[in-house]
Amino acid sequence: MPRTPTAVDRLADTYLADQASLDPLFATEIGIGGHDHLLTDFSPGACAARTAAARATVHALAEAPIIDDVDRVTVATMSASLHREIALADTGERVGDCNVIASPLQAVRDVFDLMSTSTRDAREVFVSRLQALPACVDTVIDGLRHRVAHGPALARRQVELVAAQADDAAGAIAADTMAIAADPALSRPLEVALGDVRLAFAALAAVLRTEVLPTATDDDAVGRERYLRFLPAYLGADVDPDEAYAYGLDRLASIISEQSTIAADLVPGGDVRDALAHLDTLPQYAIHDRHAFVEWMQELSDRAVDGLTGTHFDIPSRLTRLECRLAPSSTGIIYYTQPSADLTRPGRMWWSVPPEQTVFHTWQETTTVFHEGVPGHHLQLGSAIVSDDLNSWRKLASFTSGHGEGWALYAERLMGELGWLDDPGDRMGMLDSQRLRAARVVVDIGLHCGLPAPAALGGGTWNADKAWQFLTESVAMDRAVLRFELNRYLGWPGQAPSYALGQRVWEQTRTAALAAHPEWSLKDFHTRALALGGVSLDVLADELTRV
Repeated sequence: MPRTPTAVDRLADTYLADQASLDPLFATEIGIGGHDHLLTDFSPGACAARTAAARATVHALAEAPIIDDVDRVTVATMSASLHREIALADTGERVGDCNVIASPLQAVRDVFDLMSTSTRDAREVFVSRLQALPACVDTVIDGLRHRVAHGPALARRQVELVAAQADDAAGAIAADTMAIAADPALSRPLEVALGDVRLAFAALAAVLRTEVLPTATDDDAVGRERYLRFLPAYLGADVDPDEAYAYGLDRLASIISEQSTIAADLVPGGDVRDALAHLDTLPQYAIHDRHAFVEWMQELSDRAVDGLTGTHFDIPSRLTRLECRLAPSSTGIIYYTQPSADLTRPGRMWWSVPPEQTVFHTWQETTTVFHEGVPGHHLQLGSAIVSDDLNSWRKLASFTSGHGEGWALYAERLMGELGWLDDPGDRMGMLDSQRLRAARVVVDIGLHCGLPAPAALGGGTWNADKAWQFLTESVAMDRAVLRFELNRYLGWPGQAPSYALGQRVWEQTRTAALAAHPEWSLKDFHTRALALGGVSLDVLADELTRV
């Protein structure tokens, strides 16, 4: 029986509707229909309007009556999340953002990947949004000019890289338009729109190079003061960066110890690096065709859904469909997009293949399938969407990286506990994934807070060169992908550490919850945790240890 909506639910749902209206790209991302022909306004005035809506909601939540536990969790999570977002907006961080992964250019470019072209109506909506793109890019330029005039200064590295992405953005979007080009009624409007899109992105690239770049700073680090606003916003909890930095170093050493034990069996007398190189030579882990690799991802994902359902998880039947796809972009990352609100668009796992990558090593990516699919993001986000107890904001929009990505890393380790990573190559891959996440706690906090670098890097203060040396010595990732990863950390402060720091909270919460509730099984813990939907990490711990 669906829960009767309360005043808090209505406030949350109203705020979500405002978000969708003020940010159509966000609406498409989370699967709210009715906005897919529009694009987001990134001008300073539009950014201010989104902040004003958040501020008004915080004030309204403080006055709303709390009827039950669901309301209590909604108010706690929503208030904490919006307060942190407002703090970033009030200091100018949300206007004129420019980084390689999560700024307006990527949001505009990538949204077309999510749009259907299977029907005439869908193709018309696609073209309408494409026709709106030049005006949207004008607002991106307005935001950049405001940022140049008012600060904070943008980093030179990010400006240069985003300008290069703008050079290629029109081609990435055009890759999604084959079905439209074959439609006689839309082929000409599409051709005109794509021409305008090319001009718009060229104008953006020119502004970045001629107006923004001369004002950019050579320093990649944002500094401790700014970082202490970013990290809590992504983690969903307050944290001492010095303690977290020390934890990252300790976690990294522990993972390396685990890897060394496996390496000794794989390559007697060899070290971890020798073992990783050995795994790359084994034909059973190598796939040489990107389409075959996607088929492998799909088969493993389907097998995980079948194998986990009813054992350690209650997986709703409506979530058993997960699509694995190639992404038109070529950054090298694998990522997940959640189902639409009505489930007509399924959850999808995307593989963005760098053009130079010709071999795919499954030992590295088995754990990634569990991270992005089941029991990772697809199960966590999908479970909230199909819930009868949560309001729409809790179902679709209550996501913080520490909670969501922390769960996905917890899911990787869990699959090892459950026997899905007994193959030494697959287990080494999981540990390599965990090693990367621990390493970037160290890199991100160390670099952005200006901490002393380890003696092995020559000491001194962290910088991009030391970070690159540290990562290449710590992680067996393809170097082109790893370079993008580093650029991502440099331009998106506080997001990368939220994975491992969030995982730590999930692991601590599981231990505390099972101690507080000895009658619970592991499945009980997972069921109750997923039933909360997206919450801040401090709320997660409070709710699951409440007696």
